[in-house]
Amino acid sequence: QVQLVESGGGLVQPGGSLRLSCAASGRTFSNYAMGWFRQPPGKERDIVAVISANGGRTYYANSVKGRFTISRDNAKNTVYLQMNSLKTGDTAVYYCEINRLPYQMEPRRETEYDYWGQGTQVTVSS
Repeated sequence: QVQLVESGGGLVQPGGSLRLSCAASGRTFSNYAMGWFRQPPGKERDIVAVISANGGRTYYANSVKGRFTISRDNAKNTVYLQMNSLKTGDTAVYYCEINRLPYQMEPRRETEYDYWGQGTQVTVSS
């Protein structure tokens, strides 16, 4: 049984920072790419960032490039999303997701992922 548990969300002022974490279990974590997605209120879930299984390749949505950093610690079965210079438009529920197939480089479509966590709310507001 695959489980993903996100944490680290909260309320932050514009320009602030947050670090999200996602602890994974139930699959050989180091074999799978991981993605962070987000779903703003009333909108669809969209990709934020992706990291390959060994951490050597990353992808970022244009809206977060230069502000967010995805990383992973395979020894801890954990993926992170460091979010800096947060904007009100970053307000959303953030989900981490695990790739459906092992050893993929940069899966960017949500259909390529088969499990996700309960989500963590990030609210950027003054």
